Amino acid sequence: MANDVVVKLEKVLLDIFLLNCVGWPILFLYLWGSAYQRGFFCDDESLRHPFLESTVPSWSLYVTGIGLNSIAMLMTEYLNRPNNQKNIIFLGMSIPNWIYNLYCVFGIFAFGAACSQLTTDVLKYTVGRLRPHFYSVCLPDVCNGSIIPYKYYEHFVCTNPLYINNKRTMKEIRLSFPSGHSSFSMYTMLYFAIYLHKRMTWDGSILLKHTLQFLAVLSSLFTAMTRVSDYKHHWSDVLCGLLLGALVAIITSRCFSNLFSKPQPSVFKKLEPSELTNLNGNNRTHV
Repeated sequence: MANDVVVKLEKVLLDIFLLNCVGWPILFLYLWGSAYQRGFFCDDESLRHPFLESTVPSWSLYVTGIGLNSIAMLMTEYLNRPNNQKNIIFLGMSIPNWIYNLYCVFGIFAFGAACSQLTTDVLKYTVGRLRPHFYSVCLPDVCNGSIIPYKYYEHFVCTNPLYINNKRTMKEIRLSFPSGHSSFSMYTMLYFAIYLHKRMTWDGSILLKHTLQFLAVLSSLFTAMTRVSDYKHHWSDVLCGLLLGALVAIITSRCFSNLFSKPQPSVFKKLEPSELTNLNGNNRTHV
């Protein structure tokens, strides 16, 4: 039929492949990545904070960030489905138009999230900045005796029996800059706010959309601040993480998605009142 839109399998497979090209390096760095071996000063008080549990654990961060956007996109695309929608044909089957739109908007969101996370991880492993609780977790052997001012130690051995055999914890103490919690939460929540701003059209309440946007961004700021109060990051790590997440969210929504696409111009020219009068007069003459 003329209104049918055929979605090729090759297109979907290419989208999945490109998303994996950005996503798999994140897993590779998590499992096998090695951070830059940065040294420290024994009298650096910014590295001597206690080790605390995270107020916002990683699993909660990812579930909330991805889940909230998924629910919003699912409800919005379903409720905004057009009445005279085109037929979407995929693998010989007809699927609703809103499901294809959901595939497009969520795919762009997931791609942006992967870009944000990969950029954060590349910076983390390249810089290798020590966390504020470094000394409490490591207890380096070079600082047990008298502290020599301005002496920079690059070669040391961690002696804390509580964490010395925990490879993940010992690896994490070198991944302070930038804050992954800050960048991911800001990306997901700011993108959520932008998406609602462009796609939510419910007129039941003027303030509902803006309230949801405010609470989303506020939750991101709360998450970022807990990284400072939990001594997981320095304040500059958190600031750079927030800026990185916001930048990726803006670029993704503006350049990758069609949220800001201009509507197609009408094929009918809008006539001025004088032109409309002349047109009516001409019609009466010809009749």
